[in-house]
Amino acid sequence: MTAPYFAEVAALMGDPARANILAALMDGRAQTAKELAFVAGVSAPTTSGHLAKLVAGHLLAVEVQGRHRYYRLADPLVAAALEGVMALAAHGPRRHRPHAPGDAELRHARTCYDHLAGEVGVDLLSGLLGRGHLAPGPRDYRVTSAGAALLAEIGVDLAQAARQRRGFARPCLDWSERRPHLAGALGAALTARFFEKGYLARRRDTRAVTITPAGRRMFRERFGIDA
Repeated sequence: MTAPYFAEVAALMGDPARANILAALMDGRAQTAKELAFVAGVSAPTTSGHLAKLVAGHLLAVEVQGRHRYYRLADPLVAAALEGVMALAAHGPRRHRPHAPGDAELRHARTCYDHLAGEVGVDLLSGLLGRGHLAPGPRDYRVTSAGAALLAEIGVDLAQAARQRRGFARPCLDWSERRPHLAGALGAALTARFFEKGYLARRRDTRAVTITPAGRRMFRERFGIDA
């Protein structure tokens, strides 16, 4: 069996402007070419060329609405790969890395595509495993009967999550914590519910999320973690 040829994908991710574009889309939301040109730090025509390459390489998907074209990561697999590369970069050779504004907030709680990452995301998975709500499986985590009851109380539809054409409950290596957080359909369903209930709130122009007072109470009572 021939190993997957990943040099082309690595080259697409390796350009600084394209890397900035991919990182900006890690929160799962779509953005226009104009918005992405700003985060890429290059001209609009150059950004268009980068976006075309990323779409052709199946790293981005594009949706057309009227006169606007919206770009997003092609699927959760792309987000998982980016998070892995970020973890590798964080673990790489020591070099001067000045802390950017908002670094602490990103490390504390952020979205990784459509699921919760950072310290709170890692602690959430630890709490689910430690309290017996999830159990390790061959590839995905398995929801126990106690976990099914808890998730039903929160309002997560397990049957709907299981029907999605993606991994159900996968570990995703967290770049800042160097430990896994919960990805897959279950991680996405939990995070969506947290936003719906007002336990999490999005911030403008960042993947960092705010844990609301209600969210802090919920995380402490339901999962035994200090968010």
